[in-house]
Amino acid sequence: MPRTKALLVFFIFLLLFSLFTSSGIWKRIKANNSIHTETEYNVVNAEVEKLKKKSIESISFIKKNGYNESVCFFIDMTLSSGQNRFFVYNIAKDSIHSSGLVTHGRCNELWLEGRKYSNEPGCGCSSLGKYKIGNSYYGRFGLAYKLYGLDKTNNNALKRFVVLHSHECVPETEVQDEICQSDGCPTVSPQFLHQLKLLINQSSKPILLWIFE
Repeated sequence: MPRTKALLVFFIFLLLFSLFTSSGIWKRIKANNSIHTETEYNVVNAEVEKLKKKSIESISFIKKNGYNESVCFFIDMTLSSGQNRFFVYNIAKDSIHSSGLVTHGRCNELWLEGRKYSNEPGCGCSSLGKYKIGNSYYGRFGLAYKLYGLDKTNNNALKRFVVLHSHECVPETEVQDEICQSDGCPTVSPQFLHQLKLLINQSSKPILLWIFE
């Protein structure tokens, strides 16, 4: 009797599996997975192309103003803060060297929905534009680097105490949700700042940081 029940269960399983595969459900699942993978690939590809164009735009500025010609930093504010959007770009190889998470300013709100930008002292917002990464110092959040705003959109950075520093609220890897927000500083994770530190400290020329949309 137990054997008969086992055979019956087995045949029912085969019947259901046959219906599942023949009905096209399995094919649709496979197709959806393929579409998802292709979409992710296209997003990554689009970002790479965007950074390549930004690199070309930055080369003349870098050479003219005596900046590091091998590497520069890009922050793409169109990406979610839960995604890696701080890019270390290898200009010589025209490729992404590494990337990490970075905050944006909350503009003095408890939580900022979307994006807002300002250059006004006390605004608590991020500012778009090119920055010169200056000397390091140890302040409220430990190691930090002074930032000199080079455009009209960010030339109050030094006055606003907008600096590059780290904070434990920033995860080391990508997350599904938005991460913490800052008072305008591009804040990264401690481990990622350590990676940036090695590049900044060994460079004999200043490194360009460009925050853009």
